[in-house]
Amino acid sequence: MLDEAVMDIVRQALVIVLLIAAPLLLIGMVLGLIISLFQSVTSIQDQTLTFVPKILAIIVAAILLLPWIITTVGQFTIEMMQLF
Repeated sequence: MLDEAVMDIVRQALVIVLLIAAPLLLIGMVLGLIISLFQSVTSIQDQTLTFVPKILAIIVAAILLLPWIITTVGQFTIEMMQLF
C-alpha cells in the first residue's frame, strides 16, 4: 500500500511539473519557429536574434502566469500536507 501511495504522489508531482512547464515551453517553441521562418526569409543568420526574443517572451509569460503557477503549486502542497 505504501508503494502505491508513493507512486501516486510522484505521478501527481510530475503531472504538476508538466502542467506548469508546458505553456512556457510552447511559447518558446512557437516564437522560435516564427523567428526561424523570419530568418530563412530574410537570410539573417544572427544567433542573438533567436535567443533574446525567446528569453524575453518566456520571462514575460512566466511573470503573467505566476499567479496561476503559485495557485497550482499551493493546491498541490496543501494536498500533500493533508496526507501526513
